[in-house]
Amino acid sequence: MLQKIASIIIGSMLIAIGINYFIIPNHLVDGGIIGLGLISKYTLGLQPGLTIIVLNLPLYIYAWFHFRSYFYNGIHGVLASSFFIDYFHPLMALHTPPILISAITGGFVLGSGIGIMLLTKVSAGGGDLLALMLTKVIQLNVGIIILIIDGFVILLGWLTIQETTVLYSGVMVGMVGLTTFTITKSFST
Repeated sequence: MLQKIASIIIGSMLIAIGINYFIIPNHLVDGGIIGLGLISKYTLGLQPGLTIIVLNLPLYIYAWFHFRSYFYNGIHGVLASSFFIDYFHPLMALHTPPILISAITGGFVLGSGIGIMLLTKVSAGGGDLLALMLTKVIQLNVGIIILIIDGFVILLGWLTIQETTVLYSGVMVGMVGLTTFTITKSFST
């Protein structure tokens, strides 16, 4: 139990630092629900953490009734990471590295947070939850579904936000995936 609590806190803080220090100042877009929270920040000025909670509500309500284990393994991570994303918002005002370095480093930091949480079977967002639930309906690999969801969100960000570049967002998402894969592969028991 202490290991799970520690992974939620450390992972959520890393996610929040990556988003607020590297991603938001450079208008990069992540995939999934976090990406939709970032798009709402850039276009409407909404708090990304609160938006992430609101967008996750229907998924978690559905999971509560149909996939109870998915609900329990994700709700704490979503609430903690969303809280820290909004709590660490002052990091956005600090001087950040150039966009390519921010994309790579931000992807590494974000991927480290997600990977640490996944080691204890905790999820940080609803995109993964949606993909897991969709695999029960359609016969596609969960990784392919996540890739489709992430690609759609990045495309939406590119279409709605002038400052967003698909190339750097793609580099960042690739780094998130690589880091998450490496951590979960190297440290899982």
